[in-house]
Amino acid sequence: MTNILGNFFYNIFLFILPIGVTMLLGYLAWTVWKHYVKTEWISGIKWIVLEVIPPRDVLRSPKAMELFLTNSLYQIAGKDRRSQYWKGAVRLWFSLEIVSIDGQVHFYIRIPSRLKSLVETQMYAQYPQAQIKEIDDYTLAVPSVGGDSGWDFWGCEWKLTKPDVYPIKTYVDFGLDKDPKEEFKVDPLSPLIELFGSIQKGEQMWLQIVIRANDKKYHTIGTYFDEHNLMKEAEKEISKITKEFTNVNENKVKNIMPSPWQKDIVPAITQKVTKLTFETGIRLCYVAKKEASDGNNKKSLRLIFRQYDAPHLNSFARTNGSGLATFFQIFQGNRFFISDKTRRDFTNTFLNAYRERAFFYMPLRQKKLPFPFSMFVKKYNQPNTFVLNTEELATIWHFPGQILKVPGLERVESKQASPPSNLPI
Repeated sequence: MTNILGNFFYNIFLFILPIGVTMLLGYLAWTVWKHYVKTEWISGIKWIVLEVIPPRDVLRSPKAMELFLTNSLYQIAGKDRRSQYWKGAVRLWFSLEIVSIDGQVHFYIRIPSRLKSLVETQMYAQYPQAQIKEIDDYTLAVPSVGGDSGWDFWGCEWKLTKPDVYPIKTYVDFGLDKDPKEEFKVDPLSPLIELFGSIQKGEQMWLQIVIRANDKKYHTIGTYFDEHNLMKEAEKEISKITKEFTNVNENKVKNIMPSPWQKDIVPAITQKVTKLTFETGIRLCYVAKKEASDGNNKKSLRLIFRQYDAPHLNSFARTNGSGLATFFQIFQGNRFFISDKTRRDFTNTFLNAYRERAFFYMPLRQKKLPFPFSMFVKKYNQPNTFVLNTEELATIWHFPGQILKVPGLERVESKQASPPSNLPI
């Protein structure tokens, strides 16, 4: 009897083995194919960097930046299956950047070249006195960091501390939606601009906010493969919040009595998901010549998003840093693998990810591997992305008003006007 059962299971194993191997090879081939065609598609995109020099007097609230983001960068055009799986078509992404080089502060936008006319038109529609010019990518001036390169480097990414549906503090919370007089404005972007404008020659600070139109899906708990969108996620979160304070009376009427601070949560979540949303990734870097590097500036950079914290809603937190703690996270705390070369390779991988504005389509070599394989692979952690709406994005990337007088912030000093229509020809 034992021999019969043994032969039975052995035959089943011989039958299943080739099927399992074939399925595994097919899955690997499909993964490599998708990566290949996407890489080919992306390599065909010509990228340009535009510098936007804000006008001397910014009289509009960040609402104007909301309209710019909505009308120019919300590219949600769907791709058919042939375009996706045969040609490798992907949704376009963009990078909003604030950069300080030797204390001179610049606003940059990195976009595909074919959208240059659209972006310029929409920017001038909201800020007619601004100037826009195409520049070389500033990151190319720093070919590598660490070792004998002469450059010191520190960087990190950011994540939300709570689920995507919870908003951060926005310009509306600071009263900027009411267009107050300059002397009464409290601009949450001011601390960042002041810090960026205070650094010395040989130092650089880079901030990139990489975005694409949101199509993020969330796994539906209780199912294997079902997914839902941000709006449904908000409904689930609101139900979870109000469940504890909901009771049903004898007439089967629901009574919801939340605590005072929770009364603000439901409207805040509703406000967030009823505006257009972008999937977002944020990186921050400090780059300096070794002789000019200032450790205090690195510490100051860790606080630049503190003003957006709303304890009962959401806030930003650092993740995927280039410091020693991240090495322990990647290499499971094993110091044996953290050589000087490993650390140098890691920081240069971080630099390259910043240079490529890579968040959504990472190389295969940077895909997350399970333990113990992760101990033997030098890789950069998979980036964190989250969802922000146009109001939140306009809060962390807009042109500050004239009340912020930073010498290193370049502005258009004179107003431009069209010539009179009655000039003789």
